[in-house]
Amino acid sequence: MSSVRTLLTLTALVVGGSVADACPFCASGGQTLSGEVASADFILLGTVTNSKRDPEDFSKGTTDIAIETVVKPNDYLRGKKVLTIPRFLQVRVKADDNKYLVFCSLYNRPGDVPVSAVASAAVFANPEFAQVDAYRGESVKPDSQLAQYLKGALEVRNKDVAARLRYFFDYLDSPEIAISSDAMMEFGNADYKDVRPLAEKLPAEKVLGWMKDPNTPPSRFGLYGLLVGHCGKKEDAKVVRTLLDDSKLYSSGLDGVIAGYVLLDPKAGWDYILSVVSDSKKEFPVRYAALKVLRFFWEYRPDVIPNEKVLDAMKLLVAQADMADLPMEDLRKWGRWELADFVLQFADKPDHNKLPIVRRAILRFALSAPPENKAAAAHVEKVRKEDPERVKFVEQMLKDEQPKPTPPQTAGAK
Repeated sequence: MSSVRTLLTLTALVVGGSVADACPFCASGGQTLSGEVASADFILLGTVTNSKRDPEDFSKGTTDIAIETVVKPNDYLRGKKVLTIPRFLQVRVKADDNKYLVFCSLYNRPGDVPVSAVASAAVFANPEFAQVDAYRGESVKPDSQLAQYLKGALEVRNKDVAARLRYFFDYLDSPEIAISSDAMMEFGNADYKDVRPLAEKLPAEKVLGWMKDPNTPPSRFGLYGLLVGHCGKKEDAKVVRTLLDDSKLYSSGLDGVIAGYVLLDPKAGWDYILSVVSDSKKEFPVRYAALKVLRFFWEYRPDVIPNEKVLDAMKLLVAQADMADLPMEDLRKWGRWELADFVLQFADKPDHNKLPIVRRAILRFALSAPPENKAAAAHVEKVRKEDPERVKFVEQMLKDEQPKPTPPQTAGAK
């Protein structure tokens, strides 16, 4: 099994073979700079002007930072023009290399472990006695817009999701990678239900321009394809198709571009998907991208591609041994027990049967089917006679995947 196939299989197991509750084709989300604004006690932009090492421990020291902009204020900074932090930062030869965006927490005694912004605000009543932990610093250029970006993020953080995402959209093409990547992660953390209404109002020509730009990072195409699928017109489908036909296209984001193509022109887009999923000679990542698009239309947009058509396409992928386990797992999670005879027939296909991961997917499907499904029950019984330990192992896997019940509250619990 190739490293790409192994990685995708592990990913499918982690997310359960279904579309997660997040932007379906965005790069991974995570803790963003703008999200970290909420956890910091204060954030400032300043220049390192003085640094001293501890003569007894060269790994320690202090650094003075001349405050230029306060991104997130705090009473601790009141009246201060210079902040001294208990860390040693070397003053660089070039003055332009000494500017930093600094995230700080406060705690009440030198020996305490720094606490979060919410907690630390309640630890002490007089900020004069607080200690500073400058736990994160971003080196920035003199003309950096990072401070202004975070100030704006702070202003919109209590607005509705659409308003926040509209703010971050304007920074997706920022020349500063720290800003554009952060804005991208904001979309990666957003649910599709929140991205969709915003996407429908965005300027399609701008998004298409990004998609045609050879300098656009490959990881952006998934989001951009999804966005243009909502804000574009049917005639824009030709531009998207040209990108799909480009053999030198991106290594990631193909799924979002395909989805966008289908949204713009459902008939032509669906024909394109069928041409991919029916061709076992297509590279695995290409067929896997099509599989992710099928999941998207099943989960979110049956109004565009009906579930019956999605199931027909999934059956084409099940027939391909090198990736059969993935669509089988989707059919299991979707409870498509009417396809039991179709799925179980591949237990006797040599190309499928020789792959342990496919045999396991078939058994998982059969074990999950309702007891009255005779075909599934017969398959489980057959495998149980041949290899009872394997059945026990897969049964335990399925049991472990079930959500743990919430323990009952004891009397008097609050």
